[in-house]
Amino acid sequence: MRILFKIIAAPSVVILTISWAMLVFLFAWAELILEYVSGATMLIAIALFVTGQTTGGIVLAVVAFLLSPIGLPLIASWLIDKVADLNNALKNFITS
Repeated sequence: MRILFKIIAAPSVVILTISWAMLVFLFAWAELILEYVSGATMLIAIALFVTGQTTGGIVLAVVAFLLSPIGLPLIASWLIDKVADLNNALKNFITS
């Protein structure tokens, strides 16, 4: 019965390995782009604070934080790590 589960898990390992590599590649480019967008958004937020539009400045500052490397990209990085952990667990199951 255990060999049956290993045969079923083998295609999943291939799919997870390919998808993990694609996710890492896409994440690297997206993170680079989001850094520039976050910086530009923060500059616009500062300009709105200076002109007296505090509500718009606060909203854009929050958006800039979410786009920064400690916002949404950090969550995406965590998810990519979990995909890699799942892939390694399946590889260990197959080789055991």
